[in-house]
Amino acid sequence: MKPRIHVIHVGNMSNKGTQALLICDIRMIREILGDPYISVSTTDVEGVQNLGLDLDAVLPPLVDIPYERMDRLAKTFHYGRDSLRYKILSFAMLFGMLFQIVLSIGSIVPTKLGFKSLYRNGVLDHVGRCDLVVSHSDESFKETASQLPLNPFWAVTWWSMLVSRTCEMLVAKSFGRPVVLFPNSIGPFRTYVGRQLARLSLNSCNCILIRDSVSYEIVKKLGVREDVARILTYDTALLFRTDYVKKNLSFSHPVVGVCTGFYSLSLSKSDAQRYLAAHAGALDELTETYDLSVVFLPHYVSGFENDDLEISKSIMSKMRHKDRIELITAETVDEFKFLLEQTDMIVSSKMHPAVLGVSGFVPVLCIAYDHKQTSFFERLGMKDCLIDIRQISEKNLLSRMDYVWNRRELLREDLREKIPLWQKQVRETISRVITTYLDLD
Repeated sequence: MKPRIHVIHVGNMSNKGTQALLICDIRMIREILGDPYISVSTTDVEGVQNLGLDLDAVLPPLVDIPYERMDRLAKTFHYGRDSLRYKILSFAMLFGMLFQIVLSIGSIVPTKLGFKSLYRNGVLDHVGRCDLVVSHSDESFKETASQLPLNPFWAVTWWSMLVSRTCEMLVAKSFGRPVVLFPNSIGPFRTYVGRQLARLSLNSCNCILIRDSVSYEIVKKLGVREDVARILTYDTALLFRTDYVKKNLSFSHPVVGVCTGFYSLSLSKSDAQRYLAAHAGALDELTETYDLSVVFLPHYVSGFENDDLEISKSIMSKMRHKDRIELITAETVDEFKFLLEQTDMIVSSKMHPAVLGVSGFVPVLCIAYDHKQTSFFERLGMKDCLIDIRQISEKNLLSRMDYVWNRRELLREDLREKIPLWQKQVRETISRVITTYLDLD
């Protein structure tokens, strides 16, 4: 009989990093198991279906995340995140989560007894019948970013995500299913609520795969049970590969790729303006000094204010050398990966453009807002290719750009040596864990 795998905690496909992670997770599972039955629970059913992956079922989560539901409604009825309607309905949906939790828990016993549940029967049926539950590679358990402040908006947002994810973990354990957390960054946590929810979720796991050393230490401090296995490995997106080829590229070499953006409402207005001005000024200087071109490659395109596309356009509008810049919005993560690999250097303030870039041996300057980024580059031995988002200025940014650009060939050779070893380790780790918890040894 085919092994049955149920994948949970899959996020929005507007984020190309999330796409890459899911694709790699599914490819790895099929590479290890051959032809298993795979179902996925996601907040973005349509987005996952559009990826065209070989999946047997795509289902909603047991508990919806308010801001994700509101984003879908806002797009349908054409109102913004700053509107009063958006805020009121988001608040109401927080209470709706409690009702969904009660329904989820109340449906466990009837499902176990073989009856059809009145609430999301498809999801509960797949959890109840699966052989292994996999929590998708990403950053499912955190409560802000290390280098950013925790404001009320983000506290409520992360709490709601933690509640949804914790419920799915507990339901999986109630059916006695083994639960494996694929490579994740974990934390930071700055409130009692966040720590308790994270501890409850992680204690429901049989095995936790952690993609950075800082997260590994956070798990220790959380007091997760000793019998929960924990393994330090690497980011699954390092395994992403594509055969995509885009003909007739319009940008000329040498070229710097820019993947820029920041969490909405995470920076003050003055800090946001400083961020934009620093990029525009430093990129203009770099263009003049080295006679290169710049291509903006937005990573997260949501259609809402301050997504990566809008921030890219804002920087471009401030630059002088408009004849040397271009904006390309990739339709798929395959196209995005291909474009990254055509550049001579990447400047990224997002995690997965950096991961997808270095896995193609392209030197990256990372503007870090979180420990997942700093730890990744420190483990690579490329600490000097980092700049803290809180310290960004035109002078500091240009200095780091100069450093990476002038050492790009040495950095490329270093990546060619290290990345294959990392890819081998994460592949072997995931394979060992899956075969262990499916008892296939």
